[in-house]
Amino acid sequence: MTDSPRKKVAGVILAGGLARRMGGGDKSLLTLGDKPLLDRVIERAGSQVDTLVLNANGDPTRFADYGLPVAADVVPDFAGPLAGILTGMHWVRDNAPECEWLVSFASDTPFFPEDLVQRLLQQVEQENAPLACAVSDGQNHPVFGLWSVSLLDDLHKAVVDEEIRKILRWTDRYKCSQVNFSIEPFDPFFNINRPEDLQAAEQFLKRA
Repeated sequence: MTDSPRKKVAGVILAGGLARRMGGGDKSLLTLGDKPLLDRVIERAGSQVDTLVLNANGDPTRFADYGLPVAADVVPDFAGPLAGILTGMHWVRDNAPECEWLVSFASDTPFFPEDLVQRLLQQVEQENAPLACAVSDGQNHPVFGLWSVSLLDDLHKAVVDEEIRKILRWTDRYKCSQVNFSIEPFDPFFNINRPEDLQAAEQFLKRA
């Protein structure tokens, strides 16, 4: 993607949650098929962006084999995915300032579209919007969003000073493009929250 004429895009994989419904631990390291969820997410995300960072809390050495930079939340107490997006923006500003856009990816959603970033970029360019998020079957998926890094200071104020935690509560302040994705043969934004979801994902994997 680096030889494309478009503006450069960074990606952040959000793996900073507590995974309470899975019994705790690193949900992204659970095995789906023959490899961890995180492997599958990195494969899909890495081919769509110019640089990639993993947002995860705790000891970063447990992800050392992936060779990705690991950035812990810039705000304490597991403040949720919006804090992870803010963390990604801070990382981009400090490490990849050539990137004007940041795309966020959930680490528990292994089947997200392979043209996700391309379509999000096309939509913000058409609508001259600073944000975009994915939609499927009438449901917003703001964790899969495209964010103008120019909004870093605004987002920092919202998360740190105003203690906003809901992504949509923040995006409602701006023009946010929506990009609809097909749910055939299954919803590509199916995410794994519970043990039974992992079993369902095994069946989707056979169909994918």
